[in-house]
Amino acid sequence: MNRTLVVTNDFPPRQGGIQTFVAALLDTRPPESLVVLASDHPGSHLHDAGLPYEVVRMPTGMLLPTPGAARAAVRLARARDCRTVFFGAAAPLGLLAPALRRAGVERLVGATHGHETGWVALPGARQVMRRIAGGLDTVTYISDYTRHRLAPALGDRTELVQLSPGVDVDRFSPDVDGAAVRARHGLGDAPVVVCVSRLVPRKGQDVLVAGWSDVLARHPRARLLLVGGGPLEPALRRAVAARGLQDSVVLTGGVPAEELPAHYAAGDVFAMPCRTRRGGLDVEGLGMVFLEAAACGRPVVAGTSGGAPETVVEGVTGHVVDPRSPAAVAAVLAGLLDDPDRARAMGAAGRAWVEERWSWTTIAGTFAAVLDG
Repeated sequence: MNRTLVVTNDFPPRQGGIQTFVAALLDTRPPESLVVLASDHPGSHLHDAGLPYEVVRMPTGMLLPTPGAARAAVRLARARDCRTVFFGAAAPLGLLAPALRRAGVERLVGATHGHETGWVALPGARQVMRRIAGGLDTVTYISDYTRHRLAPALGDRTELVQLSPGVDVDRFSPDVDGAAVRARHGLGDAPVVVCVSRLVPRKGQDVLVAGWSDVLARHPRARLLLVGGGPLEPALRRAVAARGLQDSVVLTGGVPAEELPAHYAAGDVFAMPCRTRRGGLDVEGLGMVFLEAAACGRPVVAGTSGGAPETVVEGVTGHVVDPRSPAAVAAVLAGLLDDPDRARAMGAAGRAWVEERWSWTTIAGTFAAVLDG
């Protein structure tokens, strides 16, 4: 059997989009074909005990391409007879590729997500990315947007193949019941706009709050449910208080991963008006939350950042909005709340599209082909 060594800093129980993506990819593979080398994190021992494949943890909270990490990866590849290596994030761990190649690994693959598009925009980091790509047989990208940004810098160094995240369409489903979440936060039967994401400036929760009074002018009973934690939370709470929105805006804080489907289901409309920041260095690579919301049968409102528009069929599954205009965002949200039948039809169309294009059944075949070369 061709066993794959997965080298990744991004792995559960640490939460985040890359962590979720990597773990879900591995769930599509035969467990006996995998061994994982990852950074450590509180709760790792308990988490790993429940996995069907072997996980080896480095005694560090941040796995970097150090000589120690290289020695550990080489030892593990040799001990488990791994002929393929998959880097959960090519930058920077792909710098370990030459040492693994010298150790006899035959195929090396590195995944990119969103942050690498920033790397290739900076001269010094661009050279590092080119060095990484030159050591890999294949570099994967998650969206047409990220390929457009990566190809000029890396296309002559390696093969580029699309490997997008997929959605667990059984877990994220229109059949999920959001009633318990509504009851927990006192939402009752009010129309609810929900946003599920880390609370950071790029995600646009501040724009939702800034435009929420416009939504209330047309829908006084509406509620805004902001799901997630992050550094923007104190500022958001201050903005909610300053605008007198305490009765209509709920910040849940961090939510366990297993509860996320019910939080999507608690909303009537999903919105995350993400925006590109820092001259293109802070950008949305794709935006799995849009696809998860669509899988739950909710119409989706996305910002224009990076690959986010690729998660929406405009006017069919939702809308792409100007994320720098609170008024424009509010107008789209109020319009969807105006016409619940249209919103439900968009949600149904989104569910069908996710099943066709974004399910793990489709992604699993791509991942297998990438590993097999």
